[in-house]
Amino acid sequence: MSIASDHWLNGVRRVASPNCDDRPDPDDISLIILHGISLPPGEFGGGLVEQLFTNRLVVDRAGPMADLEGLRVSSHLLIDRQGLCTQFVPFDQRAWHAGRSAWGGRPGCNDYAIGIELEGTDEQPYAQAQYRRLIPIVRDLLARYPALSPEAIVGHLEVAPERKTDPGPRFDWRQLLMALINSDNS
Repeated sequence: MSIASDHWLNGVRRVASPNCDDRPDPDDISLIILHGISLPPGEFGGGLVEQLFTNRLVVDRAGPMADLEGLRVSSHLLIDRQGLCTQFVPFDQRAWHAGRSAWGGRPGCNDYAIGIELEGTDEQPYAQAQYRRLIPIVRDLLARYPALSPEAIVGHLEVAPERKTDPGPRFDWRQLLMALINSDNS
């Protein structure tokens, strides 16, 4: 897998989201934010996340997703429970994933971050297929964008601690970071 000159990953499914715009500085890609998502909450599959990111989600106003009505969000990538990766926004564009956020005293993380959604919840471990897909993607991102580093990979909870808890305590940070460290030493 590699990143093409148009900032799309080669070898992954592409579904363009309208929920993006120009970064203030397209060369300033200096943070990766990992998210966890499931729609409806606690359920996997069914394509609802893709519908959300493409403004096609039909919401029952009395249902568990009523707060998503009219929401305009996206992420650069979604990795489902089977490890299938879909890219919604090219990396040089600003995806709308972090909301009100700050990292290292710098506000507006969407301006300089890449958002990666993992289908999951705070309560359940993420699937090994997701790590097998995530690790080479993160390696490619680190190689392509020089301002990125393993220290600049954070959870949504770290950039929006009053609002968010994802990817949650069941995300295996050690597995991800050890794989990245070991690839640097090989």
